[in-house]
Amino acid sequence: MNTLPITAEPNAPDADQEIIREGVNHGNIGYTGHDDWQPMAFMLRDETGKVLGGLLGDMWAGGAHISYLWVDDKLRGQGYGSRLLAQAEEFARSQGCRFAWLETFSFQAPAFYEKHGYTIYATLEDHPLGHKHYSMKKMLEAKIA
Repeated sequence: MNTLPITAEPNAPDADQEIIREGVNHGNIGYTGHDDWQPMAFMLRDETGKVLGGLLGDMWAGGAHISYLWVDDKLRGQGYGSRLLAQAEEFARSQGCRFAWLETFSFQAPAFYEKHGYTIYATLEDHPLGHKHYSMKKMLEAKIA
């Protein structure tokens, strides 16, 4: 049997990267039966349509993963981050998600997320050196009408 080469390709074409993502996703569906993946994207735009903040993530199998939450420096401290997070959580809840999780660094926003009910469930020390990398989660309670 021939040995296939392994190549380092940090700038691999998007289409090639998608083959790998789809392979993993197909396996996940096969093992769990959950094929309900969907993206989340909430944008904060000015009157011209320029993006000044937003939240990106995805939902799958009852969980919402928040990948990115960012607000332009000029708008911080005005509640936009809280509003973006609340809107994403409400949307996730409406789609049947039972929990949300995210990653943040000690120099980013762990206190912000704790203020919004997230708890640390894992800590990676010295990533990057001298800092901590936190994994945080929050249970999304069902709203009672």
